[in-house]
Amino acid sequence: MDDANLMEKIVSLCKRRGFVFPGSEIYGGLAGTYDYGPLGVVLKENVERLWLQMFRDDRDDMYGVDAAILMNPKVWEASGHVQTFADPLSDGKMFNTMFKTSVGVGEEVSTVYMRPETAGGIFTNFKNVVDALHPKMPFGIAQLGKAFRNEIAPRDFIFRLRELSQMEVEYFVKPTDWEQAFEEWRKLMHLFAAAVGLSQTMLHELEVPDGDRAHYSKRTIDFEFDYPFGRKELWGLAYRTDFDLSAHANASSIELSYLDEETKEKFIPHVIEPSLGVDRTILAILTSAYREDALGGETRTYLAFSPKIAPVKAMVSPLLKNKPELVAKAREVRAELKKVHSAIAWDDNGNIGKRYRRQDEIGTPFCITIDFETLEDDTVTLRHRDTGTQERLTISEAASRIRSAVQ
Repeated sequence: MDDANLMEKIVSLCKRRGFVFPGSEIYGGLAGTYDYGPLGVVLKENVERLWLQMFRDDRDDMYGVDAAILMNPKVWEASGHVQTFADPLSDGKMFNTMFKTSVGVGEEVSTVYMRPETAGGIFTNFKNVVDALHPKMPFGIAQLGKAFRNEIAPRDFIFRLRELSQMEVEYFVKPTDWEQAFEEWRKLMHLFAAAVGLSQTMLHELEVPDGDRAHYSKRTIDFEFDYPFGRKELWGLAYRTDFDLSAHANASSIELSYLDEETKEKFIPHVIEPSLGVDRTILAILTSAYREDALGGETRTYLAFSPKIAPVKAMVSPLLKNKPELVAKAREVRAELKKVHSAIAWDDNGNIGKRYRRQDEIGTPFCITIDFETLEDDTVTLRHRDTGTQERLTISEAASRIRSAVQ
């Protein structure tokens, strides 16, 4: 399958099965905007939930914020975005890609910006977090939320958007400790890639050279991914030095240093920033998971999602929907399995083969069929998505199989 054809197939599957829709499609759409459908929103939430777990909740040195999208414009002046957040137009002029809007009415109207990244709200809340919680160094602040960029040429489906979601951490360290922290976060990003099911052969590290890094960075690694349209940036890991806190301290005249209560040392912390785009991650997951093969003499399409992030964990189905006793038993089994995980689907539409194909295409790891044998001995048929193989299990064994896969 050529790459252009693969991209077309992914986009088609996403719309057909309710993962991603073109934004405001009934009015002709709006370039650079997409809507997540019923399955897509669950996939997105699963990815975000896993990031929150690994990057914030499982650690004792992390805190969360949810900062406002609209901020005092001086924030973006101090950070350098007003001066440097720009792309070249075709005639060579630079175009600032921040969205402008207005707040207030009449003579009180002032210009503000839709935030181009979530990091700004983290830096402006550094002092608030320190004063409220007195964290020991090193520590980090995580934020998950929307960012907005007036891209000149949004393209490649959900890769380059005007409205996007970011998962970012600003990790504050002593100036002498940045290299160790940088390596720790680099390893965690690789662990996250494996957890969401990204193909390791399609993931690459690029050490960004001098002259190509952002104005705030002393070292940056781009995590690149082999998308159908080429190798492109997926995530970034940057050593931002003390640029941000120093810039905001100077611009606001508010001291943003850190006092070590044990050593009485006062300093401006340096920052390590693992920055992950949600939408680019979703597209990388779809690219990694897309499969076509032959099964039972027929060509099939399936998404080999990791069970941890699959929108549906298992489907329960009566072998025949016109047999009340099978339907009742299937409902009972589904209710039992939903105690293991809430994302247990029901499907009794069409023959069993068509049900399997539908669930394969949306990436459901397991299909569980209730037949007449179930009525006799409480065993079910559990079918595995990737191989199409089936095994006979008790209901409790099926529940255990699902539980171990999704944890």
